Amino acid sequence: MSRFYVVILCCLMQIGGLATAQQRIITLNSSLTETIYGLGVGERMVATDVTSISPKAAAALPRVSKNRSVSAEGLLSFKPTIVIANEGDVSKAVVQQIRAAGVKFVSIKPNYSVSGALRYIQEVADAVGESAAGKNLASRTKLSLDHTMELVKKENQGKVAPKVLFLYARGTGTMSVAGKGSSLDAMINLAGGKNAVQEFSDFKPYTTEALVQANPDIVLLFDFGASSLGGEDAILKLPGMRITNAGKNDRILVMNASLLVNFSNRLPDAILELHRGFGKVMDSK
Repeated sequence: MSRFYVVILCCLMQIGGLATAQQRIITLNSSLTETIYGLGVGERMVATDVTSISPKAAAALPRVSKNRSVSAEGLLSFKPTIVIANEGDVSKAVVQQIRAAGVKFVSIKPNYSVSGALRYIQEVADAVGESAAGKNLASRTKLSLDHTMELVKKENQGKVAPKVLFLYARGTGTMSVAGKGSSLDAMINLAGGKNAVQEFSDFKPYTTEALVQANPDIVLLFDFGASSLGGEDAILKLPGMRITNAGKNDRILVMNASLLVNFSNRLPDAILELHRGFGKVMDSK
């Protein structure tokens, strides 16, 4: 290769590196945020959404809004070069406004499986120009997942999988349960449990009848959901709860929300913590 082409190549690499270094990233989901930090480029983050509380550096970032709803004006006020969201989380109108302002918008489709988590990592990495780092992070995550799944399989050998009902709550007036095909359904299965709700897909409003019919061995909630209902004692006093196996045996399991929905680089941690949680509540009663 001639000296001329070597010089041109070096210049292009420097320009590419400078462009990457000047990135200003906004993520609109906790899994996206944790993936960015897992890739080692968290310093490029300028803002994020209300669900992103991990790692600590992310928790200290400015929030683009006070809830899950975002506006183009709010996002653009942080002068981002790229906005990344899970598919369907941002309205088409807002996406059009962001792109019209010359800002890159990337939509990532989550897939609630082990292979989907690895693909998710790579797609986020590709979006921010860190494909090599993505391959490295996906490889490390796969090794950890393989080890975790083997452990779950070994510890569940000879045991009946507990029936688990995931209850999403924002106070007693806003409660729903997770059915088939949801992220919680997949997480429960990976951790060695069985989703107690098989009659419908996604999420549906919570009812006392549905609770009693499902008769779960464990009721699982996000930490903020349990708090919104007044804690474990209040949850056990919900109508019909004491009729279920979970209620009779005080089997209420509370987990960190951002970890429990992480189908990305922290998936091994989420599976292991949930699996150990199942064992703890089942063995204690």
